[in-house]
Amino acid sequence: QVQLVESGGGLVQAGGSMRLSCAASGRTFSTYAMGWFRQAPGKEREFVAAINWSGTSTYYADSGKGRFTISRDNAGNTLYLQMNSLKPEDTGVYLCVAHGHATTDIIGATNIEYWGQGTQVTVSS
Repeated sequence: QVQLVESGGGLVQAGGSMRLSCAASGRTFSTYAMGWFRQAPGKEREFVAAINWSGTSTYYADSGKGRFTISRDNAGNTLYLQMNSLKPEDTGVYLCVAHGHATTDIIGATNIEYWGQGTQVTVSS
């Protein structure tokens, strides 16, 4: 069992930066692929970024390429999402996920095992 708790959300102006964190419980954090999704009001949940268990492979949605960086600290059981040059369309609830199988499963939201509750990110124009 893995429990995920996100933090770091809030209100930021367009063009600003924000770093989200996801603290994971359990001793097997380093064996899970991890990722971030977001959901805006009235919109479907969408993939943002994913990272493999070792941190050597990362994947991004086109919307975040060049602006977002996903990383992980396996010793500290923490996942991060650094977001720069934020836009109003980045507004939404950001959810952390953990998946014990292929990292690419996260991109398609295929049978993802664990989800966090989310943290709200609001980007004002």
